[in-house]
Amino acid sequence: MIAIVDYRAGNLTSVASALTHLGHRCEITDRPEAICAAERVILPGVGAAGATMENLRGRGLDHVLRDGVIAAGKPFLGICIGIQVLFESSEEDAADCLGIIPGRVVRFPHAVDGRLLKAPQIGWNRVRQTRAHPLFAGVPDHAHFYFVNSYYPVPDDPAATIATSDHGVVFTAAIARGNVMATQFHLEKSGAAGLRMLDNFCRFGS
Repeated sequence: MIAIVDYRAGNLTSVASALTHLGHRCEITDRPEAICAAERVILPGVGAAGATMENLRGRGLDHVLRDGVIAAGKPFLGICIGIQVLFESSEEDAADCLGIIPGRVVRFPHAVDGRLLKAPQIGWNRVRQTRAHPLFAGVPDHAHFYFVNSYYPVPDDPAATIATSDHGVVFTAAIARGNVMATQFHLEKSGAAGLRMLDNFCRFGS
């Protein structure tokens, strides 16, 4: 069973529908015991870092994710805001986040080389794989994925980055460290490539 963490965010049902389409059993849940008992865990969603962390802490899910999932070695996937809250802090809402991956989350600059930069970026953007990882198995390099983000993660350790994209600046689009994987782009909205990556995660470590 795959647990999709319910912290009152949007887009959870889209992820569940994608997993069901792929033939993987899943459950949207905020119950700590169900999340800890799951074989693997996904934290998807859209929203602001401050509200996301407030909702996670209010349900005790911050400790569940740190200790019952990630420290326990279960495969974990963060999507969109799910990648950002893995870091220590975010410029959005000056939020203190989960602190699982050393680094911070910053806003896209307002302008680059005198050119105004639109934020959030909304739509399809090319993703360059910077090192091989099972999450990208069977996915062509430079494939397009769907983004909706005004902020992006900056890992302290560049080796945590497994893919980048470019929106005025080159930024980290996907990370991996041990059992922890995460993407800034929406896998569930990214067509065949996104579904392939979701399936890769569901088979990771099997």
